Parts: sequence; structure tokens; C-alpha cells
Amino acid sequence: MKPRQSYSHEAMATRFQIVFTDPDLPTEHSQSIARAVFAEISRLEEELSRFKSTSDVWRINGLRAGESVHVDFATLDCLMLAKAVHAETAGAFDPTVGVLMNAWRNQDGSARQPSEAELTTVLRRVGMDLITVNEDEMTVTVKADFLQLDLGAVGKGYALDQCARLLEESDVGGALLNAGESSLLAVGGTPEGGWPIRLHLVEPRPFALADASLSCTGFEVQGSHLMDPRTGRPVPVKSQRSYVKAPTAALSDALSTAFMLMDAVDIEALCQRLPGVEWIH
Repeated sequence: MKPRQSYSHEAMATRFQIVFTDPDLPTEHSQSIARAVFAEISRLEEELSRFKSTSDVWRINGLRAGESVHVDFATLDCLMLAKAVHAETAGAFDPTVGVLMNAWRNQDGSARQPSEAELTTVLRRVGMDLITVNEDEMTVTVKADFLQLDLGAVGKGYALDQCARLLEESDVGGALLNAGESSLLAVGGTPEGGWPIRLHLVEPRPFALADASLSCTGFEVQGSHLMDPRTGRPVPVKSQRSYVKAPTAALSDALSTAFMLMDAVDIEALCQRLPGVEWIH
């Protein structure tokens, strides 16, 4: 069987990959589409990265309480999604925890134990309620000085979603988009059905993905790297990964992070409220 065409691109501190369903797709056409997809990812990185001094996120993090800044559509979209997921998860998902993470580590990256007084002060700068979004004017206003907003937990998935739109307009058939193996988005399926995915659970099992996204969060690679914004403390390491299937990659990314902090009852209740969302564990 002829192998499917695959292309990769480094951006957002990870490797993005696109695999086309049709192995007979003209190479010139597939290369052109891949270039367009990767150009879109790079454009979004310029807008969403907290490390780039020209990005919207950098400028938001430089604001003092009461100040506002105009943002572009991608930043607006990601912030609106982040605020919605923050509300749905009762605060478990919160991309403003950067200042909290810094409180628990030294400058060399080693662990430290902040005092209760320090945590109380730090938590005043954590929370999506500290960010107000005006959709009509496309502005963001903050309620605390120098937030440490990081849209990485939705940005990679959002980039996949935007690339899927490009593919749907390009008449290339189906494709599988991959961001660092932790976020997958299937545009269509394969002639055999869904894209075959192997889930790394206590008992590994196959999974077929079609017209949906699948994201996972775990501790195998980074160890204890998640903070609970509700308590101000690190999330205890769990041995099992959390997988989330959702209609969009931005949503599955955000929820896979939140589900590592939430209990099973709350997760199941949220899945019942949100159409197309499934927790796999």
C-alpha cells in the first residue's frame, strides 16, 4: 500500500505534523497545502506566544490594573474560550497560573515552598475574572498588575482548528493534524474508517478518530507541572493520562488540562453538558 504523504513543522515549542488521507494526492498540491498550513501556525505563534515581544499576550502581560489593549481575532477567540472553560470547570482551567508556578520554584527551576502569606498575595494575580474582554471593540482590560497569561493550553489546539479550516477549503480529502503527539485533530477519516490511534492507558487500547479532536495530558514527560488555581498548590502526580475527545482541538486541549484537576463526578457532569465531549480514562 502506498504510504500517505506526511509533512512536519517546528513551532510553538513543539512539532506539528500533517498526514493526508489520500496517498495519490499530487505531491505539488500536498506540499502547497502543507506550506499554507504551517504558515498559518507560524502566524498564530507570533500573535499568541508569551515569549514574543510583539505578541498580543506579551502586551497583555505588560498591562497594569485598569489598562487595556487592542487584540487580534485569534487572541480574542482564545481568551473567550478560556473564559468559557474556566467557568464550566469552576476555575480548574486557568491560563493565568504562571505567577503561581513561579512562586513554587526558584530561578534555577528547582522546587521551593512559598509561605502562606506569599501564596495569598500571588493568588490575587490569578484568575480569568481578572481579564475583561470586549468583543465589539476587540480590547482586553486587566484588573491586576502584570498578569502572567499563557495561552499555550489552548493555543496549539486553536492552531490545529484554524488549519482544519484551510484543509476543508482546499479539496484535499481527509487529513490528520498532530501537535506534539498530545493534540490530534482528524479532518474526516480514512477509507478504512477513523484514524487509528493507540491510547496509552493502564490497559492500552486502539481508538478510531474521525471529524473530532483528541487531546491528552499526563505527567510522564514533565513530571509535576500543573498548578491548581483554586488551591494555589501543585497538582499531585497521577500515573494515568487523561484523554478528552471534543469537536475542536482548542476545547479538547483545555479540558484535558482541567480534567487532571477535577474529580470524576464533576468531569462526567461536564461531559453531559457539553455536546461531543468525551472523557477517556
